[in-house]
Amino acid sequence: MSNSVVDVWGPVAPGVRSSFPPAPEPHDEWPLAGGTAWVYYSPLNRRQLRRPVILSDGFSAGSSNLDQLWNGLEENGDFRFVTELHAIGRDVIILGYGDRTASIVDNAETAIECVRRTIAERVGQARLTVGGFSMGGIVTRYALAKMEHDSSLPDHETSTYFSYDSPHHGGWFPVALQAFTHFATEQWGDTDGVGPVLQQLSGLLNSPAAKQMARWHIAKPGDTPKPAPERAEFLQKLDELGSWPRSPRKIGVANGVDSGSGNGIKGDVTAVRGDGETLRDTWLKTQAQGDQTVARLQKADGAPVSVRTSGLPDIDGAPGGVFTLPSAAGDTGSFGLAALLMGVLGNKVDPDVITTSCFIPSISAVAAGDIDDPKALYRPIASDASALDAFKCAGRNEGHTVMTEELGSWLVNEIVTAE
Repeated sequence: MSNSVVDVWGPVAPGVRSSFPPAPEPHDEWPLAGGTAWVYYSPLNRRQLRRPVILSDGFSAGSSNLDQLWNGLEENGDFRFVTELHAIGRDVIILGYGDRTASIVDNAETAIECVRRTIAERVGQARLTVGGFSMGGIVTRYALAKMEHDSSLPDHETSTYFSYDSPHHGGWFPVALQAFTHFATEQWGDTDGVGPVLQQLSGLLNSPAAKQMARWHIAKPGDTPKPAPERAEFLQKLDELGSWPRSPRKIGVANGVDSGSGNGIKGDVTAVRGDGETLRDTWLKTQAQGDQTVARLQKADGAPVSVRTSGLPDIDGAPGGVFTLPSAAGDTGSFGLAALLMGVLGNKVDPDVITTSCFIPSISAVAAGDIDDPKALYRPIASDASALDAFKCAGRNEGHTVMTEELGSWLVNEIVTAE
């Protein structure tokens, strides 16, 4: 599986790649409040910013990494997105953030500053294309909507807004994984070696951005899965801005299919089980409909903890972009991360691990349905169902934000058509 543009987890697990081949030096670099923008001029424009495209980073640990962004866009998939944009005379501005776990509202201020700087530096009157990958599509959606709504802000001069596998209707962190992560952090968060990893991962799941994105969130193992207050507050603010920017054409892509065909993961199946030095018969299950015990968590010298859910859809197997995580053992995902952590904690992990799960359901990525509804999750997406003006779904359920020729070329063609 090709690596994603946005690495959701960041370097949080032992053996995970934490460095990337160096990117070409940007032609210009803009320090911004809360972030940085890297400018790559099209060779057709002679080192002048004439036809700008802003590409926003998404959710992950810590600050944005230019090398990671560049490699995701140019090297890790089967389509060189920046090269193709340059070939049609578009200048590329890669927007990164000082803290990718910060509130979407806060990072939207950085995006607004980037849009304003772009307009100030632009030669001519060509309108902008603005969007992003994963949560970057939500950050820029909010930023453009705010620029239209707030009379103290200038016109964003944007003709096209785009999103790439963005969680418009929320994303899915398996409740079983959330519970295991918080449980392990409570027990071994002070342990040398694995402790900082656990603390970082638990902090990532409990960060402002994750709480705003996750449709179901728990802060500790015994919590009832539900939207965090931060999500409700963010959605209210977005609604007050009209929910979407109104003047640009809105387009988007999903790394999942539109046919309703799932990724093959069945509900209520043991995804990972560990037993050994620190754990006793600890297991996580895939999400099913109805009442379910999704996890059994037990420290070797402690009492078992059961984690239950009720009323959730069978979302792990839903059509959509799936978790990807590069590791020493190859690409893995949500439950694969749990398996890695169980092993590092000194336990034997059953070999039949279901490594990954759906992260951004297709209907969320193209704003075409409620991911609470199990029927909607697996229903074919009608062409007129989306809040977007145009969308493209992948031909298979693939890694979240993986840059493919199928999706990348569609976006490039749509950007050309918008003129």
